[in-house]
Amino acid sequence: MLSHAPRRPLALIAGLALAASVTVLTAPSAHAAGDPGQFVALGDSYAAAAGVPDQYAGLCLRSDHNYGHLLAAALNVTAYTDATCAAAKIKDITGAQTDAGIRVNDPQLNAVSADTRLITLGIGGNDLGSSDLGIGDVIATCIAGAVVNPSGTPCHDVYAHGHWTWSNWSWTWAYGNDTLVDRINAAAPNLAGTLQQIRAKAPQARILVLGYPALLPDDSRTCAGRLPVTVGDVTYLRGILADLNTMIATTAAANGASYVDTLTPPRGHDACSADPWIEGALPSQPAVPFHPNATGEQVMADAVLAAVNS
Repeated sequence: MLSHAPRRPLALIAGLALAASVTVLTAPSAHAAGDPGQFVALGDSYAAAAGVPDQYAGLCLRSDHNYGHLLAAALNVTAYTDATCAAAKIKDITGAQTDAGIRVNDPQLNAVSADTRLITLGIGGNDLGSSDLGIGDVIATCIAGAVVNPSGTPCHDVYAHGHWTWSNWSWTWAYGNDTLVDRINAAAPNLAGTLQQIRAKAPQARILVLGYPALLPDDSRTCAGRLPVTVGDVTYLRGILADLNTMIATTAAANGASYVDTLTPPRGHDACSADPWIEGALPSQPAVPFHPNATGEQVMADAVLAAVNS
């Protein structure tokens, strides 16, 4: 996601300095089923492993130890292409990705061919944002709101519109449309169309669509003082993440792809935990803020490998 160089989202910029550290990763621990043939990885910064050593591919912040590379090593594939790129939206799978008018990445679909047999796709999170910054503008809004309203739900109040109504001699809050939910719903047909284009180009491929891991805990109170957003907004954002994963799972199933649950495996190792696999605002391990670290990428690779073996 994320001088005169192209602008990158706030969540990425803050963590780039941490990416220089050396981290040792191993291939997924699950037993591999064998070489599936040509394998292509598509997706955004969670798929690219932004900030995880070693970084290559310039502005795409792609790591040679992201879950795609780990999976390719475990399967001992003979042909692997990593087309992932930080800040990618759904449209960037089939079209060129640009940032401030500068071309960042070719259409990721270009890496797919009729010979492709396995495809991983992790996309959709950046479509919650309203700008080139993707999800970064939502994160910035939630952080800024917490500064002026630390005990409230400023992020929720911005995106979840509603109004007070008088009924039965009392005022109640009636929820209206939620901007982030609306964006999730709007992304569904775009994701469906993209999956159909992938299938048309690689009719024999197995397509595995990943959800997003558990960035936030089930108990939002554990985030008090650990994240620069309010406790109430942690609850709200956890619900938004659940809605996003539900949309991805439903759309994948309706378009001939398999959904891989990466929400469940990192539970208990969220950004507010003592042993995070998804980093918070100030990462303790090399990774971009609010993104998986090396362990998080390995856990995601294990989840995908289990799906391949099944």
